[in-house]
Amino acid sequence: MNEGCLDQLVHVIETQYGGTATLVRLVPVRETLERQTVWEGIVHVFDLGGNPKTTRAYAWSSLQGDGKRRYYAVLHVPPIVSPGDAVTAAMAAERWGRDGALQRYRLRAEHP
Repeated sequence: MNEGCLDQLVHVIETQYGGTATLVRLVPVRETLERQTVWEGIVHVFDLGGNPKTTRAYAWSSLQGDGKRRYYAVLHVPPIVSPGDAVTAAMAAERWGRDGALQRYRLRAEHP
C-alpha cells in the first residue's frame, strides 16, 4: 500500500467526520450489478476515536475516467455495517444523491 494513499484516506475521514482514524485492516470488496462487476478494490477499515456517531469508518480510493483519484469515506452507522455496505451506499449516493440513496439502500436491506 502506498503511504501517501493511506495518509490521504486518514485525512479524508478526519476532515469529513472529525476524530482520529487508525487503520485496522484491509478488506477486498467486489460490487456487482446484474452479475457484472461495477467496482472492485480494497476498502480500508479504520477505528475512529472521538466521533459521536460511531467508532468505525471505511475508506477507499478509485481512479476516475479523467485519470484523477477520488477518495471515499463512509461511517459505520446502520444500515451501513460492513465494507461492502459502505461501497454500495457510496455508489448509490453518486447515482441518486444522498437522500435517495439512503431510501433505496434501506429498501434493499429490508427486502434482499
